[in-house]
Amino acid sequence: MTAHPSITTLDSAAASFTGKRFVIPASDPLRLDSGVELGPVTVAYQTYGTLNAEKSNGILVCHALTGDHFVADRHPVTGKPGWWEAIVGPGKLLDTDRYFIVCANVLGGCMGTTGPKDLDPATGQPYGLAFPVITIGDMVKAQARLIDHLGIDKLFCVIGGSMGGMQVLEWCSAYPERVFAAVPVATSYRHSAQNIAFHEVGRQAIMADPQWNGGAYQAAGTQPQRGLAVARMAAHITYLSETALHRKFGRKLQDRAQLSYGFDADFQVESYLRHQGSTFVDRFDANSYLYITRAMDYFDLQAEHGGSLAAAFEGTKTRFCVVSFTSDWLFPTSESRALVHALNAAAANVSFVEIVSDKGHDAFLLDEPEFHAVLGGFLNGAAEHRGLKFK
Repeated sequence: MTAHPSITTLDSAAASFTGKRFVIPASDPLRLDSGVELGPVTVAYQTYGTLNAEKSNGILVCHALTGDHFVADRHPVTGKPGWWEAIVGPGKLLDTDRYFIVCANVLGGCMGTTGPKDLDPATGQPYGLAFPVITIGDMVKAQARLIDHLGIDKLFCVIGGSMGGMQVLEWCSAYPERVFAAVPVATSYRHSAQNIAFHEVGRQAIMADPQWNGGAYQAAGTQPQRGLAVARMAAHITYLSETALHRKFGRKLQDRAQLSYGFDADFQVESYLRHQGSTFVDRFDANSYLYITRAMDYFDLQAEHGGSLAAAFEGTKTRFCVVSFTSDWLFPTSESRALVHALNAAAANVSFVEIVSDKGHDAFLLDEPEFHAVLGGFLNGAAEHRGLKFK
């Protein structure tokens, strides 16, 4: 573990909105993949449970694109339960009576971790598009500094779905000696052309909004709400399956007995997507959406290792459990299989399961008993091999 004694905590009642925080100072900045040195950097995070005396029971949970560190807390903006509250807590799969759970808002985010909406120390104005472009690797570097700060040499497990799964894979490639077990869920080792295309549609929707103001909307006192809402609507479709959409909505009309012959929300699915878009703008920053989607687009472990995905995991001792879902067309099972083949080529300890589900990409966030059974079995087996003892 690399020591960073200059990191200081800023936990206080005033920080209750963002949760816990620590600061990576300008004197010891993050060196980003772009070559930019960024500091100071504030990282907002939450912890659940207690770190044991050996500091061997730490689990890092990595969130997805529109998630945050409130994995098991009521969200301070929306008031909704934590996004993985179903499995994080006392007696649950990620049992806080056994494990010390850590979840951090990603670099570039908008819920307390430094991102484009924060003030640039050099100008005293919001960064906006002056914020450096970031990568999944940069997000993980910031997380590693947090884990250093918490005094953890080796995490028991790193787990996450979607973009969170990308962070899991980056951890295993960049810091293999610091990860005992890894659970990448509904994810891939690289972003596909289709996914890049969907992200570009969302970004263009934001940038086409006149209120975006070239990224300087904070200084102008505006918000590109319509563009961000459309970006969310387009992305949300990719999180679902056709079967799930049909089961929930079909062609049912919204609050009417017949077609309006106009462009109001005639159909329930239209109303649903409009609601998803309008509520999203209350909790997310438009520029953060640009930066985080770009980080996902840039992610490609195979390209980063000379075209060999196996080389990204060469010599790894980490125990892997790779999970995909049959109806996930955003990160299809074929990409998980390619990852598993590469892990096998690297002689990794890997198990793989494809969960039968018609709920689409978002299945990892929903009630999927088979997924939960697989995760529980894997964690119990890994804990036994790690030598963790629980009361």
